[in-house]
Amino acid sequence: MTVLVVMGVSGCGKTTVARLIADARGWRFQEGDALHPAENVAKMSAGTPLTDADRWPWLHAIAGVIDAWRAAGVSGVVTCSALKRAYRDVLIGARADVRLVYLKGDKALIAGRMAARRGHFMPPALLDSQFATLEEPGGAERPVVVDITPPPQAIADAVLRKVDAGV
Repeated sequence: MTVLVVMGVSGCGKTTVARLIADARGWRFQEGDALHPAENVAKMSAGTPLTDADRWPWLHAIAGVIDAWRAAGVSGVVTCSALKRAYRDVLIGARADVRLVYLKGDKALIAGRMAARRGHFMPPALLDSQFATLEEPGGAERPVVVDITPPPQAIADAVLRKVDAGV
């Protein structure tokens, strides 16, 4: 049983890559953004960055999904920006069977992707706040770090190779 938390700033490809991973393995999938309270979505849609107080209930909702999968003995992939170590501690903490996957890319590449997408509540104007908040995961978190420059399938394949190799 494995649970992967796919993290990174908005626009890095979390949903696309996580779905590819889940589909490849037949694992459960949860879009973390779908668990945001309506108030959070409204704030972000209006261009207002979330505060930590806004994020805690959302992070605990995601952790609840992770724990339900673990209790049921099923593998899954969940997306969450998880920008700060404190957020990742809520999602992963001491759960040895939960792995962090960090989709890493530069701001210019991600800004271009965000500008091209349609129908997402997160405006490109909030990208700067995402990078300002980002605390890249360190070695103690055992992250699977993958560059987002290649196409999504290549990224998903790279993640699975690293997870399978225990990297």
